[in-house]
Amino acid sequence: MRGRTTGLVAAMAAFTAGILAFSAPAQASAITVISQGHVDAIDVAYEEGEWGITIHDETVEPDVERDPADVLLVARHEAKTTVPDDPTYAFLGAPGAEVWVLPETQDTALLWPGLSAEEVEPGVFVGDSIQIRFKQVLGPDGLSLFTTDPVGAPTVLVDSEDGLPDAVTLPAGAHLHANWAFEKAGVYLIKVDATAQLAADGTRVTSAPAWIKFAVLS
Repeated sequence: MRGRTTGLVAAMAAFTAGILAFSAPAQASAITVISQGHVDAIDVAYEEGEWGITIHDETVEPDVERDPADVLLVARHEAKTTVPDDPTYAFLGAPGAEVWVLPETQDTALLWPGLSAEEVEPGVFVGDSIQIRFKQVLGPDGLSLFTTDPVGAPTVLVDSEDGLPDAVTLPAGAHLHANWAFEKAGVYLIKVDATAQLAADGTRVTSAPAWIKFAVLS
């Protein structure tokens, strides 16, 4: 266990250095590394006419909202599995290929990332509908988000390899978990924003983009 922990720390140091090399301008704040427990990896709020996108960290007590620029989310090596021999999973690669999956159902050994619009009040937007848009993914291979039905059939929400942007629609006040699948170990930078139409006049309002950062450990 000690060797595994030391390796994780060393890997995090290397991944953090890689993340900072992508960042411009350089961030002065320390990076918070989160590898287990529940977070809302994309937590959108709309207050006083302004959007906010944060990472809601529930791995600490009390829970806290964090700036995505200051957080590195981790898919540990325990997330590694293989693509099923099922054509409905072809979006993840060839059957038997390695893939790292942070599952929609909580596994206490892994990070459990959600999507949240719980801080958006009902009645603000047309149909209480908010879109979280995945605009760009920089990384060593594909990223997918998908849900599974009771018999294991997938519904793909996001697939970085078939053309972006992809949008996940949430009702105001809602919270969603999905499977986050990474097709290769390495660093992934995910550019997201939030958009919706105001119920008052139909105007579309869109947030500034945020970059969500993941390190996937081999």
